[in-house]
Amino acid sequence: MSGESPLSMMRPAGPGRRKPAAGSTGRRRLRLALVGAGIVVVLGLGWIWLWYYAASVADRSLAGWVDREAAAGRVYGCASQTIGGFPLRIEARCASAVAEIKNTQPPLTLKAEQVIFSAQVFRPTMLTGDISGPVLLAESGQSPRFVANWARARVSVHGRPPYPDQVSFLLEAPRLDRGGGSGEMIFEAKHADLQTRIVGGTARDNPVIDTALHLGAATAPTLHPLLAEPIEAEIETVLRGFKDLAPKPWADRFREMQAAGGGIEIKSLRLTRSDAIIVGSGTLTVNAHGKLDGLIRVAIVGIERIVPLLGVDRMIERGVDRLTGTDGASTQGLGALDRLVPGLGGAIRDTANASLIDNLKKMGQSAEIDKKPAIVLPLRFSDGAIYLGMLRLGEAPPLF
Repeated sequence: MSGESPLSMMRPAGPGRRKPAAGSTGRRRLRLALVGAGIVVVLGLGWIWLWYYAASVADRSLAGWVDREAAAGRVYGCASQTIGGFPLRIEARCASAVAEIKNTQPPLTLKAEQVIFSAQVFRPTMLTGDISGPVLLAESGQSPRFVANWARARVSVHGRPPYPDQVSFLLEAPRLDRGGGSGEMIFEAKHADLQTRIVGGTARDNPVIDTALHLGAATAPTLHPLLAEPIEAEIETVLRGFKDLAPKPWADRFREMQAAGGGIEIKSLRLTRSDAIIVGSGTLTVNAHGKLDGLIRVAIVGIERIVPLLGVDRMIERGVDRLTGTDGASTQGLGALDRLVPGLGGAIRDTANASLIDNLKKMGQSAEIDKKPAIVLPLRFSDGAIYLGMLRLGEAPPLF
């Protein structure tokens, strides 16, 4: 202390500087320990209460989504169900899950080994579901028509039922095979995800829905020759004209869209193969017959490799059949010409492809994609019929 000599500082402490007794120190430490223990107990009890409250909210949300699906004709069930996940999340396990899809003709049944829905304690209305494959798809009471499997499958639903704010699907290494023991592969990919969210209006009143689909290294050789080789696909659309997101058949939704003058905006479209690239954007509408009208402008890199995959051979064969008066059987068409004059069918095919490609290039506009030359063409929908330039590709099915 300032002003004191070392000797005075070494003198015994006076009454004002007496040290606390050992007993009082121990009692104070005991009180602090008891207070700390009490706080821990209170916090623990509070967390338990919070978990059970969040679990009840999550359970009501899950039950609400199940009821919503049932109203739309999709009924779900479990052989057994358990609730767990304490202390950090809420988890509902559904073993031997079954879904009855009653709003299709014929009705369908889906079966999965296990479905686990979970939610975080502080976000009990955001549900995440993990589905264990394989999933069997069959007509009710019949053997499986399709078998789907994957390395991982997850679905996420945001919002309170029956009105979702956002829904997403994620599939890692998905594969779809034909059932019945054939094992024929219909679709497979390294990755697939679909995200939908409301970007305008509300789920109850004129929602505007943004949908983004991404496919990585996807193939579907039995669906279309264009999909015989792996493709990367990125498609973003905006749907306008729905009244709400209450449970109802999709046909009714598209009737609402047509009545409201809404439509489907293709914000962006990109398909990439090793030998070609297709990008585009445009708008489609639904006419009074439930068929699509509209225009998508597409830019194509490698059109000389795309055109032969668009069914030109079938159009030539139909023309040959009309000329010969045949019915289009497999023994007719270009194959018949090859038998009459070896190589004639192939020559006609190559000549028709070359002529069509040349005409499309003359009709289109030059462009560039990823520093590669491209041709811009109209992809037109007219009462469901689909045309690329003057080439008819096929017909889209009616939406209602």
